[in-house]
Amino acid sequence: MDEVDIHLNPKIGRDWMPFGVQKMVLTPGKNKKHYLAGALNARTDELSYVESDHKDSYLFIDQLWTLVERDYPDASRIHLILDNYSIHCSKLTQLARDARCAMRDARCDRITLHFLPPYCPQHYRIERVWKDLHANVMRNHTCTSIEELLDPVSTYIEARNRKLETIPA
Repeated sequence: MDEVDIHLNPKIGRDWMPFGVQKMVLTPGKNKKHYLAGALNARTDELSYVESDHKDSYLFIDQLWTLVERDYPDASRIHLILDNYSIHCSKLTQLARDARCAMRDARCDRITLHFLPPYCPQHYRIERVWKDLHANVMRNHTCTSIEELLDPVSTYIEARNRKLETIPA
């Protein structure tokens, strides 16, 4: 599980163009951001995600309960591999998990968090998904609003998940 920033200012990078033609890449001036929290299924490689205007503990908590309630309601245990970003173990996150447990919500016991050692993104498969998202959607985009940019982001993720369904097991 990890978070990614979606920037309105495009990432500038190589792009194919006919000889003698230069692509126009607009920058909106003031950068706006949107955030995704995603979880990658280790067996199917399917990406589940939630989005928010803020990268905070609420985004992480929303992802946790989305996994438990929507994506894997019948799973007896959900193991999440996380980096050491502060929202993953913040007081608010602990309070949210403790509140669910205090309400005798059996679903709170199904989540097990596993933290990676610091500075090892090469062992974090979801980082490669975010890298592909940036390379295929965020690089040299010409969107003028964050809402306009979120359409190709969600389309990319949905197409990625659909493509995985067609690959034989």
